[in-house]
Amino acid sequence: MANKSLSFFETVLAFFDKAAGHTDHPPGLLDQIKYCNSIYEFKFPLKNDDGSIEIVQAFRVEHSHHKLPVKGGIRYSEMVNEDEVKALAALMTYKCAIVDVPFGGAKGGVKVEPRKYTVPQLERISRRYTAELVKKNFIGPGTDVPAPDYGTGAREMAWMADTYSALHPGQIDAQACVTGKPIQQGGIRGRTEATGRGVFYGLVRALSYEEDMKKLGLTRGIEGKKVVVQGLGNVGYHAAKYVQEAGGLLVGLAEYDGAIYSDKGLDVDAVQLHRRSSGTILDFPGSNNFDESSDALEHECDILIPAALERQITRDNASRLRAKIIAEAANGPVTAEAETILNERKIMILPDAYLNAGGVTVSYFEWLKNLSHVRFGRMSKRFDESTHEAMLDAVEKIAGRKLDAGERKVVVHGADEIDLVNSGLEETMYTAYDSVRETMLTNNGLKDLRTAAFVTAINKIAVDYMQLGIFP
Repeated sequence: MANKSLSFFETVLAFFDKAAGHTDHPPGLLDQIKYCNSIYEFKFPLKNDDGSIEIVQAFRVEHSHHKLPVKGGIRYSEMVNEDEVKALAALMTYKCAIVDVPFGGAKGGVKVEPRKYTVPQLERISRRYTAELVKKNFIGPGTDVPAPDYGTGAREMAWMADTYSALHPGQIDAQACVTGKPIQQGGIRGRTEATGRGVFYGLVRALSYEEDMKKLGLTRGIEGKKVVVQGLGNVGYHAAKYVQEAGGLLVGLAEYDGAIYSDKGLDVDAVQLHRRSSGTILDFPGSNNFDESSDALEHECDILIPAALERQITRDNASRLRAKIIAEAANGPVTAEAETILNERKIMILPDAYLNAGGVTVSYFEWLKNLSHVRFGRMSKRFDESTHEAMLDAVEKIAGRKLDAGERKVVVHGADEIDLVNSGLEETMYTAYDSVRETMLTNNGLKDLRTAAFVTAINKIAVDYMQLGIFP
């Protein structure tokens, strides 16, 4: 039993307990923060095209109600189980607190493999799942707001929003019952790439501290850094794309069916084109194949970005990793046992509870947009452009030089929705990193960013509970 690995939820609890030891909150308050408030497991029938009936298992877990609504994605995967959903719900609570998004944490899951179902079947699953959540008040703009996760996307969110609206006729804010919707149905520009862009912003901020990079034997900035990305789904692809555009060198890319490497660098868009035409990233021209996909994790690099599923870096392979920074784009890619080894090796871990918070941050912006019923930038864009135009005219008159049309367009541009979303996300990720880093540097005994991130979250949530008058 001594060698038994911790489950995903047990790993999150272990991280929590380690951080709680650096706070002075009473045990009762810590237990209230630590455990899940509501766990809803249910089953529903799915009628298949051939007339047969199968039973689908599903979950929705609300971890913390210290703020409402609670927020968290819904994943469709045959690997879904209660332990995983509880772990992800808990992480959402801490994630929202770290980046100052005013939600409690939640998560949902449906135990199906989407690739095995037709689109009509997936629609029936999504609509029935939503109806079951409505029955127990586990969905609503002010109570519980789901979002996409592994195996789901804007299409599923549109089905869910439509089902909720049909069951709540006349509810003016019904559109805000889920986020991650298509733009035409109340979604927000920038949501698709938000998590990957947030990973990029988090990396940029971490790499900006020269004293921290010196300890790792690295220079400041992303340019020239060797990077390996595991997982080329939505998050991994966008993280790789932004890193590449900033001058990072992608030396390894991994997917579930194989992995490739090239010390000269890999173009992620070219790899994606190859994948679409051949069905795999393997045998990409100019690259070499790894023997096993997991070998990519051990390839020499400056930054390793695990962007697949949880528990990818364990006590079995942690000692063989050759990265200097592990940027957790996925949820829970590093186990508690592996983290102990990595910390001893002085490898910096940018924790998931901070680094992949870009998705929930932009979901928050979408929720605000739905409640306000106005597109960001609509009220101010033209006014700002007129103001910039007048200022530029005055400057040109004084300088005696006119800008050409292209230069002028850049200078007078007023912020529209995508500009404001990206600006807000960048500000959020920078501010949150600085806060976590400050917690680590000012709290005696703190040695790693994950524990500092959990301490930051626990302290913020504790204040909320104390303000409610529940705890002294």
